[in-house]
Amino acid sequence: MSIKFWRTILFTAVLMLLLPLSVFAGIYAHDPMENPKAAQDIIVNPDAVYGYSPNPDSKRLGEYANAIDWTDESQVAKARDSRLEYHRQETQLITVLWQMKKGGKNTEEIARAVSGRRNELRLDAYEGDPKGLATVKKSNLETYGNENGPTAEFLFEKYGSWNTVLEKAFSTNPGMDACLGMYDDYYETYTLDALLAGAQEQPAAQEQPEAAEYYYTVVPGDSLWKIALRQYGSGEAWRGIYEENRTVIADPALIYAGQQLRLPAAR
Repeated sequence: MSIKFWRTILFTAVLMLLLPLSVFAGIYAHDPMENPKAAQDIIVNPDAVYGYSPNPDSKRLGEYANAIDWTDESQVAKARDSRLEYHRQETQLITVLWQMKKGGKNTEEIARAVSGRRNELRLDAYEGDPKGLATVKKSNLETYGNENGPTAEFLFEKYGSWNTVLEKAFSTNPGMDACLGMYDDYYETYTLDALLAGAQEQPAAQEQPEAAEYYYTVVPGDSLWKIALRQYGSGEAWRGIYEENRTVIADPALIYAGQQLRLPAAR
């Protein structure tokens, strides 16, 4: 074999040693391994569906390392659906935050409202499951002295500041999002500062054209929730966009730059 061949092999080997593993495994615009909160809970796994899997040694995600086969697309898809439902609930909290921030409310007022709404959403998740609801209410009563969940006062006494109470209300695990293909979609929700900045950056809802059909071209970084927020003034309107475009959107958490989406008329 020629010297040129062996030089190529050597160069490739050195390159693989120098570059972070996430470059090869990652599918994201933002590298999850650069986020300390994510990096402590996940490992690069080239065989995993989305390039990452829970770290068996992680305190938060270790129990999920072998809960499913992270290389199996069907198992990961099922876990992804559950995670997506969790984020759908969280978008309601973000909407409350942004609306109150734009309305001039202070941190304590926002923290109280968001904490209360978070408790409601947790209980709503047990709709149709009276036994499960009874169990969680019993646990809440024993843990927080309130069957509906921790009160704002309880949380303030625990954390010592309303800013921390608010931040904890939005605590989510970016590592799990990375394992399930959602890291870029929710990147802007991983810190309270980013969420508060988003409240200032969101434009007013655009007036919907009278035409029966109005098309929107997806741009990098878009999600159905972001599009709905810009077009209708509420992220919750994403469901209408999804229903209108089921023939081109297989997964509501996966849309791509350049896609043409038909936006339903505002109701």
